[in-house]
Amino acid sequence: MKKILSLALALAMAFALVACGSTSTPTTSPDESPDESPAQAEGFELALITDLGTIDDRSFNQGAWEGVVQYAEEKNIPHKYYKPADQGDDAYLNAIDLAVQGGAKVVVTPGFLFEVPIFQAQDIYPNIKFILLDGSPNNGDYDNFDSKVGSNTVAVFYAEEQSGFLAGYAAVMDGFTKLGFMGGMAVPAVIRFGHGYVQGAEVAAQELGLADGSVSINYYYTGTFAPAPEIQTMAASWYNDGVEVIFSCGGGICFSIFPAAENSGNFVIGVDGDQSGESPSVITSAKKELTKSVYDKLSDFYNGSFPGGQEVRYTAANLGVGLPMDTSKFRTFSQAQYEAIFAKLQDGSVVVDDNTEVAPDSFPTKAVVVNNLG
Repeated sequence: MKKILSLALALAMAFALVACGSTSTPTTSPDESPDESPAQAEGFELALITDLGTIDDRSFNQGAWEGVVQYAEEKNIPHKYYKPADQGDDAYLNAIDLAVQGGAKVVVTPGFLFEVPIFQAQDIYPNIKFILLDGSPNNGDYDNFDSKVGSNTVAVFYAEEQSGFLAGYAAVMDGFTKLGFMGGMAVPAVIRFGHGYVQGAEVAAQELGLADGSVSINYYYTGTFAPAPEIQTMAASWYNDGVEVIFSCGGGICFSIFPAAENSGNFVIGVDGDQSGESPSVITSAKKELTKSVYDKLSDFYNGSFPGGQEVRYTAANLGVGLPMDTSKFRTFSQAQYEAIFAKLQDGSVVVDDNTEVAPDSFPTKAVVVNNLG
């Protein structure tokens, strides 16, 4: 019997950086990139501006920077990252200005916090190319909203719903039937991850021939991307009540979920990057291929095919999302099973709904979604 409680989703006009990252700090000062050499003291063609995190955060900053480093080292191009002195649009614009003064031809900015700064910078510096990840330039004024992807800017997005789908599908195919989803703030990227997770669990349950309601999913938004004692308490309670694996989808909240999983002998699904090195409880991660997307756009620039003025989306079709099967710790879910479902996402025979206005309990018949369980 279908037993689904309604789930109200609060949509926000921003995209989240949802990956959980390391709390370590850079080994270099904000003005020094770890990959610089004395010969690169000036004239850095490629620049990255960090957001709130650090360059080794195992999240957007690190993933994006690794794309810069990979391309730059292959082509012997001087490169550098800049860490803003403070948070806010002015601080980000100042960092962009420093990068331009330092010789940057291309500036990479990871995350929605750069939407407003890039909206301004793309006009201030029309000869500089900007790669904005997980956001689209806008004025930030939602009463008089204006947005524009300038001819010198490319906005890169990712199919979070497909990545979440693969995580939910793999978990159920691996034998888990009591799942959890803890999102951070209910912004579109997080919502798509969660909706995909539910849909993946549903499809797997159908393929396995499970009865309606055989899979349960505790589903909750914490309202923050920071760790908190109450989040660990909630995760511990979920595990104590029988939840076997929680999809941690909200930045630093993973630092509250990891210990709860480790203490109870249960599991976590990471997000954005490969989180396998963060905790032994991580069985897989719903990835965005951040490094690949940055590398691709830099290659486009130097090949004369920079997609300025466009929004581009990384999906299964262009290998932009997926699970890191080489580090995943599934019990029975195999590489062959993964490749089979991934191919269906690629060819469109499986379509994952990405509508952030649809609540997850609209999707399942076999997977029961329960909201706000502590």
